[in-house]
Amino acid sequence: MENRGRTMVQFAFYKFDAAWRRLPQEQRERDKAELASAVEEAADAMLVRSYSLVGIRGDVDLLLWNASPEIDLFQKHGSAILNTSMGRWATQPYCYLAMTKNSQYKDPTEGDAPEGRRLVIRPTGREFLFVYPFVKTREWYLLTLEERQRIMSGHIHSGHKFPSIKLNTTYSFGIDDQEFVVAFETDIPADFLDLVASLRETESSKYTLRDTPIFTCVQKSIKDALDLIG
Repeated sequence: MENRGRTMVQFAFYKFDAAWRRLPQEQRERDKAELASAVEEAADAMLVRSYSLVGIRGDVDLLLWNASPEIDLFQKHGSAILNTSMGRWATQPYCYLAMTKNSQYKDPTEGDAPEGRRLVIRPTGREFLFVYPFVKTREWYLLTLEERQRIMSGHIHSGHKFPSIKLNTTYSFGIDDQEFVVAFETDIPADFLDLVASLRETESSKYTLRDTPIFTCVQKSIKDALDLIG
């Protein structure tokens, strides 16, 4: 698959049947070790970051944030994970596919930034990841590029008030139901809450059609994430 230097990105959310937790402990320990091994094998071939949502959302337990130039790796390793003993107890309530792309909007603070830096996913390792799919109204795309740039400049200005937050924007036009998937990394959840409240007051917000569901994810090693499940 030719991606013109871009990276395919997947946000794979898993939910595990509560009945699995009622299995004998020895069985559960073997199951977790097998699934962790499958995730670690995937991480040898592509970027994989694991996050826990146990106790945060009721409909998902685990996020694997995956990135690779090759979409085939998502299928290969996703199948291997689902076919482990523990994976057979899992469903995927949400799974978003996206791709990196250089933004068409200019950030005045990034005049010396290297070209193409947005084509590669580079997680920072911060504790929290806030993820959601995003869709704009059709009216937004009927505005001229100059008008959209003017509006986005205000949006970008608001974002720069919160330097503790790193934004990862990925694009889904034509390859999934949403138009974007955005993922914000931070160690300070309060800053993210204040950022979103601030963005509600920008002109760009009136062109938002949908920006839910929103997932609050806590970075964990895959072994620790699985221990939290059971």
